[in-house]
Amino acid sequence: MWIREMDERSARKTMEWRYEPPYDLYNDPFSEESLQEKLDGSYRAVLDENGELFGFYCTGESAVIPVGKKLGVYEDAAIDIGLGMCPDMTGKGYGRAFMAAIIEDINTEETLRLSVAVFNERAIKLYEAFGFERAHRFETEKNAFITMLRTSDN
Repeated sequence: MWIREMDERSARKTMEWRYEPPYDLYNDPFSEESLQEKLDGSYRAVLDENGELFGFYCTGESAVIPVGKKLGVYEDAAIDIGLGMCPDMTGKGYGRAFMAAIIEDINTEETLRLSVAVFNERAIKLYEAFGFERAHRFETEKNAFITMLRTSDN
């Protein structure tokens, strides 16, 4: 896998992805605002060996869930990351290579933090395999989430 800056074609493609329930909370319907966010420099496209869009990741404010921010779960210093894999590729054993590519691209000794829906056990298991530990739990109107932290000691 290789990673490059998100371009408009890739950004639009991610907004066409549709996940089956209960993962459909990750669907990102097209909006001009969402497109501009994906092109603001905080998003990176993850490509497979054929140069096809495999997934993406983002850092900073784009990776933060607003309700969690209001509840103070993002107050400690960390690099917030969010990620998404093409729905056709999920559940097929590609998660380890995908996550390894993202962590290598970020290449930092700083603490990494991500937020994940509590029901998404396969993602939580993957993140734990990469040294992320559960930190805070919080709820929106529709879903419960946890933040997970990966420090340089992990």
